[in-house]
Amino acid sequence: MLLAYAKHSKIMSNENKTIHEFDFNLICEFFSYMERQGPGSPEVTIKALSFIDNLTERSCIADIGCGTGGQTMVLARHAPGHITGLDLFPNFINIFNRNAERLGLQNRVKGIVGSMDNLPFQHEELDLIWSEGAIYNIGFKQGLNEWRKYLKTGGYIAVSESAWFTDERPEEIYNYWMEHYPEIDTIPNKVAQIQKAGYIPVATFILPENCWAEHYFAPKAKVQGLFLNKYAGNKAAEEFMAHQSREEELYSKYKEFYGYVFFIAKKIEQ
Repeated sequence: MLLAYAKHSKIMSNENKTIHEFDFNLICEFFSYMERQGPGSPEVTIKALSFIDNLTERSCIADIGCGTGGQTMVLARHAPGHITGLDLFPNFINIFNRNAERLGLQNRVKGIVGSMDNLPFQHEELDLIWSEGAIYNIGFKQGLNEWRKYLKTGGYIAVSESAWFTDERPEEIYNYWMEHYPEIDTIPNKVAQIQKAGYIPVATFILPENCWAEHYFAPKAKVQGLFLNKYAGNKAAEEFMAHQSREEELYSKYKEFYGYVFFIAKKIEQ
């Protein structure tokens, strides 16, 4: 949920740009200490990859909104081809490239700074577009439609996205998501959007709870204590930590109503 908060901060930025810029750097610093910037796990990344069958050593893969590359490195260790990780934040990309070098993957894994609404790829260049927990920054439907042109026909897109598990949900959690991401929808409606955008749905599965509890909230809790000590008395840091605690509280209370879902689809000719 890093960029959901960042998005909200951006709306407020006109009121006090200087404060916004500091807050934004603070948020990025916090998440730079984490292997993943959102819910997920190596097992889930590998499971999603198992539905993709066209990759070779010559394949071109892009991980859009890659963060520090936790999932990218898993992808690289289990799939052939060259991977470009793209993220808006230079500090994330610096960490990404250090991780690739540390793992001996630098010859085929590279992180670059860029925006997901202006991708630096040629039309039909990519065999696979990957994006874990990040497509909502451009919007699910917009991402599906705009990114499609960079995929070869028969190429795959694999994204994890927040979705409702039920047709009805409590008012508290509904209002929270309407404030942060009103494009959240049910799984069948997301699949329909995939089909309408010119893809064949290949697989859909819900991320298990451990992707939140063990791989996101637990590592984040370790960072929170250190962060509050470092920025003791800093109202922006305290406000952000309160937001993070609220996110965990709501998930614990309402996890049967929503979560992250992996969608894997193949581009078809239109």
